[in-house]
Amino acid sequence: MAVTASMVKQLREMTGAGMMDCKKALGETDGNMDDAVEFLRKKGMAGADKKAGRTAAEGVVAIAIADDKKKAAIVEVNCETDFVAKGDEFKTFADEVAQIVLNTNCVDVEAILNEKMASGQTIDERRREMVGKIGENMTIRRAELVETSGQIGQYQHGEKIGVVVAMEGGDDALIRDVAMHVAAAKPSAVSADDVDQEMVEKERKFQIEQAQDSGKPAEIIEKMIEGRMRKYLQEITLLGQAFVKDPDQTVEKLLKASDASVNSFVRLEVGEGIEIEETNFADEVAAAAAAVKG
Repeated sequence: MAVTASMVKQLREMTGAGMMDCKKALGETDGNMDDAVEFLRKKGMAGADKKAGRTAAEGVVAIAIADDKKKAAIVEVNCETDFVAKGDEFKTFADEVAQIVLNTNCVDVEAILNEKMASGQTIDERRREMVGKIGENMTIRRAELVETSGQIGQYQHGEKIGVVVAMEGGDDALIRDVAMHVAAAKPSAVSADDVDQEMVEKERKFQIEQAQDSGKPAEIIEKMIEGRMRKYLQEITLLGQAFVKDPDQTVEKLLKASDASVNSFVRLEVGEGIEIEETNFADEVAAAAAAVKG
């Protein structure tokens, strides 16, 4: 069957694939539209597998909150470039993933990939389809749920940083202010009791080594260490930190003034902790030129 321009246009509208890819797919399938769609889908998945090893450190943080504000899901979805991260298609995909996590209570990434989307595809099928179409590796890196008997609030700093806070008492303005503070100040835990003990012991060991080098008497060293540890815990805990909008008061005092308390929070930042290999563009070009000559 002859492949016409209108057939290519129709296939492009159905799949979003490039014109030449659509023309080739129709040629390979003798003009059968359904078979051409499947041809492109398989091609896209094959392409996605080839790109799976590439670092994806850009992306967005997406948040979904239940209507009653008792539960929220927050996810990080990654791609390779900021250009793709800002695209509507990518952001819509991330938003739907967050909603699915909220609906299913599933936070295991491998299990999330097998959940069904509104289109009937699994999340992984849609992800691989987008990789084939857009040409960048895409991953769902992490997902978390927050639940409370109080209410959930959120704050997003652009698309890169997202925070959800579970609070008892207070109002919408307070919970947003606290979420904004978490985004800016990066606390490690709500209170000193919630701080990871391994982290505390590591800091204490460091402070002991520093204090012992001072040559001061043991009783003075002990007081120095206790004072430094109190300051350390204040700096890394939400309740101990100075409130970003009013540094003259701590977040703990801010909450007490409204008879409110924070049960938990989650802060995600795109690319946090991902090691990005530094490459020299000139060296890459030279290597490519050498490969061609060889």
